[in-house]
Amino acid sequence: MTDDLIARLAADLKPVRSMAMQRLLLGAVLLSGIVAVIGMTMWLGMRPDMETARTTMMFWSKFSYTLAVAILGGCATLVLARPDGRTRWPWLAAVGLISLLLIGAAIQLARAEPDDMMPMVFGGTAIIGPLRIIVLSLPVLFAALLVLRRFAPANPTLAGFAAGIMAGGTGAWVYSFACGENGMMFVALFYTLGMLIVGGLGAVLGRFLLRW
Repeated sequence: MTDDLIARLAADLKPVRSMAMQRLLLGAVLLSGIVAVIGMTMWLGMRPDMETARTTMMFWSKFSYTLAVAILGGCATLVLARPDGRTRWPWLAAVGLISLLLIGAAIQLARAEPDDMMPMVFGGTAIIGPLRIIVLSLPVLFAALLVLRRFAPANPTLAGFAAGIMAGGTGAWVYSFACGENGMMFVALFYTLGMLIVGGLGAVLGRFLLRW
């Protein structure tokens, strides 16, 4: 009886395309990322000095840091989406990344004039910067959670946190094209704060939306 039931259930199974999970998540991130870019352009617009900014190290530091966080969050999300998913290296790599950014920020501050130090830390958008990152991250977060509902994460809270970090990194990356702040410490503190808040939101939503 049991063998017959298993045979009938197995007969209805359809093969899954290779890397189907990766394709689905990447597609969702790309589409929702485009929504975030369009939203940023309509809401904030590109920074007016983009031609000059893209020749500076600070622009590429923000670009690289946020994109790296998004990729690390995506790697963690893919692993944690599985029932047996466990991983540590993306989190360790993220800690190493923020450590390098803090070292660079300390060097930048040490070389700065006394009057320039506070603007490098707090800039002019310390409050609204993280809020903008959160808003721009929401399309990616909701898309990622929608995709994750099709999988079976063993730890819904941690999977949601990983998706939130991926979304936060993507939103921060999009925001970097509008943000005119030039302090590494500003990025290390307030960009990271915005990304962590999105991660926390993903953890809370994941706990309830990703149960199975």
